[in-house]
Amino acid sequence: MDRLVTLGFIFALALSAATRLWLARRQIRHLRACRDTVPADFADAVPLEAHRKAADYGEAKARLAAVELAIGVATLLALTLGGGLQRLADVLAGGFDPAGLWHGTALIAAVALIVALVELPTAVWRTFVVEARFGFNLQTRALFAADLARQLVIGAALGLPLAFLVLWLMLIAGQSWWIYAWFVWAVFNIVVLLLYPTVIAPLFNRFSPLAEPELARRVEALLARCGFRSNGLYVMDGSKRSSHGNAYFTGFGAAKRIVFFDTLISRLDADQIEAVLAHELGHYRLRHIAQRIALMFAISFALLWVLGRLGNWPPFFAGLGVGAPSHAMALLLFVLVLPAFTFPLQPALSLLSRHHEYEADAYAARHASARALREALVRLYRDNATTLTPDPLYSAFHDSHPPAAARIARLQEVSVP
Repeated sequence: MDRLVTLGFIFALALSAATRLWLARRQIRHLRACRDTVPADFADAVPLEAHRKAADYGEAKARLAAVELAIGVATLLALTLGGGLQRLADVLAGGFDPAGLWHGTALIAAVALIVALVELPTAVWRTFVVEARFGFNLQTRALFAADLARQLVIGAALGLPLAFLVLWLMLIAGQSWWIYAWFVWAVFNIVVLLLYPTVIAPLFNRFSPLAEPELARRVEALLARCGFRSNGLYVMDGSKRSSHGNAYFTGFGAAKRIVFFDTLISRLDADQIEAVLAHELGHYRLRHIAQRIALMFAISFALLWVLGRLGNWPPFFAGLGVGAPSHAMALLLFVLVLPAFTFPLQPALSLLSRHHEYEADAYAARHASARALREALVRLYRDNATTLTPDPLYSAFHDSHPPAAARIARLQEVSVP
């Protein structure tokens, strides 16, 4: 049975990795084939030079993703079948009781740190080579290092107590531990969602109230039409790290906020900003955020149920290179190997996300201007070097937003209010 687990893991990992590489190759070939022709719907708004830049940018990102995949597969094999997890646990046993909670917590922290260090070189390359090459990176090395330090501190402050609590539940709650762990996980996520807008995000960026009087007036009128109340409209200094423009809705309840990047405010006119905001409001009014949270909780419930069974099954450990089973090992193995088995679900999740984007676009067209939203999207596609011609299969797996041509075509069918 141990051998079957090993073979099943190798097969799933090889299949998912090969599929990802095949999709990346398709994307690169498709971008190259379409590089010298701007789609007809965008010919008047996107110069050929900008279209070529987007194709080259998409190819660079796909190539980097392939490198990240190779590094990730090698790291996973080293930690599991290579015996890395077991050796790390043995080393930590010199300072902690192997059967104790602190040993398990230290093991989880050590693995998280190792994975972060392995991923650091490609993160540096993405920021200071790929993003810089295409004119998007505005982040200094000092800011990059400061962000890493802040992420490490926040991750430890939030993650270590959570890991300790889950391990404690696994120790004392018997076969039903996973139900209590799911409840803790759900509460943890809700607390983070509440804290993020006002506590976590300001550690990385400055958020200023929307200051332009005319734009603020139009925004307030839109909020009134949509029956929406928020804790504020804010402009984020996204330009301290990147020239990409964006807007997003965050939080819920009394903590919800609408945030514009300063780069977006500087590029769009008032009609376009209003339309982008209406799109973000659509996600809230159509309960997309609540649906995504509910789906996340449902998936985590099912996965923890599976882990509850695997955690008491010796072949699960032996087949993945662990000779001394423990609660921490069960958590780590499950989290590490899970992506290899869940990758086939990605198109379904991406399809749901794209459906929500279409719905939010339709909501924006009813409450603002479909024409202005089209113009805003085309400008953002151009300025952010978003490819107008992604490979359909690659997009189905990887893109949370509809392809540009399909999205603009859908908006063109909507009459302007």
